[in-house]
Amino acid sequence: MRLKLVPQNTSFDFFSRWKIWLGISALMMIVAFTSFMLQGLNFGIDFRGGTTIRTQSTQEIDVGVYRDALAPLELGDVTITEIFDPNFGPDENVAMIRIQAQEDTEAVTSDVITQVGEVLAAADPGLKLPFESVESVGPKVSGELIQTAVIAVVLAIGAVLVYIWLRFEWQFALGAVAALVHDVILTIGIFSELQIRFDLAIIAALLTIVGYSLNDTVVVFDRVRENLRKYKKKDLKEVLNISINETLSRTVMTSVTTLLALISLYVLGGDVIRGFVFAMIWGVIVGTYSSVFVASTILLWLGVKRDWSKPSNNAGNQFANVDA
Repeated sequence: MRLKLVPQNTSFDFFSRWKIWLGISALMMIVAFTSFMLQGLNFGIDFRGGTTIRTQSTQEIDVGVYRDALAPLELGDVTITEIFDPNFGPDENVAMIRIQAQEDTEAVTSDVITQVGEVLAAADPGLKLPFESVESVGPKVSGELIQTAVIAVVLAIGAVLVYIWLRFEWQFALGAVAALVHDVILTIGIFSELQIRFDLAIIAALLTIVGYSLNDTVVVFDRVRENLRKYKKKDLKEVLNISINETLSRTVMTSVTTLLALISLYVLGGDVIRGFVFAMIWGVIVGTYSSVFVASTILLWLGVKRDWSKPSNNAGNQFANVDA
């Protein structure tokens, strides 16, 4: 007996209240943008600047012990990552400790670094002092990272616009881009509202969400284009409903299996990747929603050409609101 999350033949009407869905999406985007403007983001070390300390120990590194040892110093945002370095022998263990820039300073002072060494040496007898290396990143470099991150997201969405436009029609492109902008804004908004640390890993998550949402949208759009040729006399709303119902099982199965893996990572993966995984979980949910209730609804709103065998300048057959 096979488990089916969605029946094989469904006939849900996704567009009986399509204006309400668009209104809900617009309202959520406004709330997210307002939260971003009022509260801003809780930027991590990547965007604030700070100091990276490279440690070396003859004993196995316990990230939890290091974190507990540093907690009384109240250094703010601290990330600890155990790394593999081929330059050291098998008995040498290396960790990267990143400490955010302290108030009124561009980097952690030497006194603070000394205190860090003392508390870590007490927690790890195998720790070698002085530290292997200490590097600082000032706010100017961090500002450049923010600018680069924004450019990366904008260029990714712009490339999607061109790709969908060339593959389908401009109405499809606008629908897909609207869904991507919706997903990105809602993801930034949830990070702003909950004040979860926002670092370069979250930018990677945003770009991944763009790709995931686009893949889901393109699957639906491919089926829509096929059915527009197949059902030339049907209304566009009916064709969209047929297309989404035909791909619904695939959409739900893909989203559920992805969420199962992400939830496992969120629970068991530790603090280092928790922010990234949270962004991915949220992105999968809103990306699945936007593929149906944003991208396809925009397509219904704009209308679309019905017969691709005819020249595009034949204005009489351009839009789906008129039966072919």
